[in-house]
Amino acid sequence: MKAVIQRVSEGYVRVEGKTVAQIGIGLMILLGIAPEDTLSEAEQLADKLVHLRIFEDPEGKMNRSVLDVAGEAIVVSQFTLYADTRKGRRPSFVGAASPEIAEPLVNAFAEMLAVRGVPAQKGVFGAHMAVGLVNDGPVTIVMTY
Repeated sequence: MKAVIQRVSEGYVRVEGKTVAQIGIGLMILLGIAPEDTLSEAEQLADKLVHLRIFEDPEGKMNRSVLDVAGEAIVVSQFTLYADTRKGRRPSFVGAASPEIAEPLVNAFAEMLAVRGVPAQKGVFGAHMAVGLVNDGPVTIVMTY
């Protein structure tokens, strides 16, 4: 499981011109699933993310979590995080999980965030999405589980 986490002051996902997810302060999470990933990795990542201290305190230090700032999250399925570009000029995505494996894990992960106190919205699995955000900082963190 791979995730690209961006601290945002606002973010949205649009599908065919319609906004399907929109948040203010929080996290934009691009989530890639591998065939061997399980609910256990999703839980570990969710636990880590809700407590990750990447928001600034009054002194400007990264001491606050998304929970501390009452932030939200958008989870976007991103199979391209498993791109293999070692050969040729067209990426291979054989390292990404099939939709039958990935979609339930992406949905479960978003639910895990919500259960832990971070309201989570999602993109539309398998759709062509326009993802927009204002990266606050900028702060971007790559995590692998």
